[in-house]
Amino acid sequence: MTRPRSVPGTPPPGKKGKVRSASSALWDASPLTYLALIITIVLSVFPIVWSFIVASRDNSAVTDIPPPLTPGPNFFDNAQRVLDNTDANFVYGLINSAIVSSCVTLSVVFFSTLAGFAFAKLKFRGKNALLLIIILTMMIPTQVNIIPLYLLMVKFDWTNTLQAVIVPFLVKGFGVFMIRQYAESAISDELIEAARVDGASTWRTYWSVVLPALRPAAAVLGLLTFMETWNDFLWPYVVLNGDTPTVQVSLNILATGYYKTDYVQVFTGTALAIVPLLLVFIAFGRQIIGGIMEGSVKA
Repeated sequence: MTRPRSVPGTPPPGKKGKVRSASSALWDASPLTYLALIITIVLSVFPIVWSFIVASRDNSAVTDIPPPLTPGPNFFDNAQRVLDNTDANFVYGLINSAIVSSCVTLSVVFFSTLAGFAFAKLKFRGKNALLLIIILTMMIPTQVNIIPLYLLMVKFDWTNTLQAVIVPFLVKGFGVFMIRQYAESAISDELIEAARVDGASTWRTYWSVVLPALRPAAAVLGLLTFMETWNDFLWPYVVLNGDTPTVQVSLNILATGYYKTDYVQVFTGTALAIVPLLLVFIAFGRQIIGGIMEGSVKA
């Protein structure tokens, strides 16, 4: 009786289980990995938690050593003091930041998906040169553009208005480049050709075929853009004043607008400013993560 020949490159029958267990063990997290993750989570979450803790106490909690780790009873009183502060206009700042962040996010997502689809799947003259120009704009720091951009806002008479913090950021090179890279792998040429065979125009192809496929990347881009715009301080500080603030300008007034800084008001305002970001992430976080997983499976 002849012995069966083994296929080259395959392990002997007795070693299959060992090879499979070794390959699965390669992906098992070690105790050191769990320790590193726990330390990372604690370092990331502690400043946010501590802001809420100090916001619920008095000013002595800022200098206490060790710092307090349990909330106090004064959060709602401190929050009312911040909201009633007429110098900071905190409620007005929250509303303005919501308007600015929403407008910029919707515009960036729309134009980025439209341009990313064009750069990834359409053929037109000068495509590579235009993409290179967009990439070069990402290399210019915002601080370099502040003076000419401010002079432009003065010429348009847009200072101390929300247009000044919305219009210059309606399109971002990072968003175009990110969506273009995602569309290259997530959307097949056969899908575009099938839409054209069915008689769909370029706009209809974008709206009905491309945009649903780009949903995972668009969701991530939207979340990043909303957070970046909400947390932006430098440009609103330059072009706006206390009468038309965003939430970051209001926080700056709370921190520097008085002879003696009321740290409880600053921490309370910071905690209140974090709440909308947490709500946005809770509302769309599962959809974003699910969309990423779905897109990775399709790709």
